[in-house]
Amino acid sequence: MSLHVNGRIWLETDDERFMGIGRIELLEHIQRTGSINQAAKAMSMSYKRAWELVNSMNRQAAQPLVDTQTGGPHGGGAVVTPTGLTYVAHYKALHQRFREFLEQEAAQLPVL
Repeated sequence: MSLHVNGRIWLETDDERFMGIGRIELLEHIQRTGSINQAAKAMSMSYKRAWELVNSMNRQAAQPLVDTQTGGPHGGGAVVTPTGLTYVAHYKALHQRFREFLEQEAAQLPVL
């Protein structure tokens, strides 16, 4: 049996969480589907919760990460902005380095 080192990484302000793996997944679903509602469904999350997360990220960032368009004859929609895509890319790179660090640390643990 071997031991594994596990962990999570979040970007936070002094007051609240800004971004983590779940929010990255939400942004990726929004980018794929063009809809906060569809992204929420894909994650088995309520629309209200998805909207709260998007609103939180948009409020904390200097520029919005998600732009929304209200419904109408052709329905509403959402798109991840270039700023949002930049955050996704940076977070994913950071998360990869974090995973590599955890693997290196796990390799140094004694075998049970």
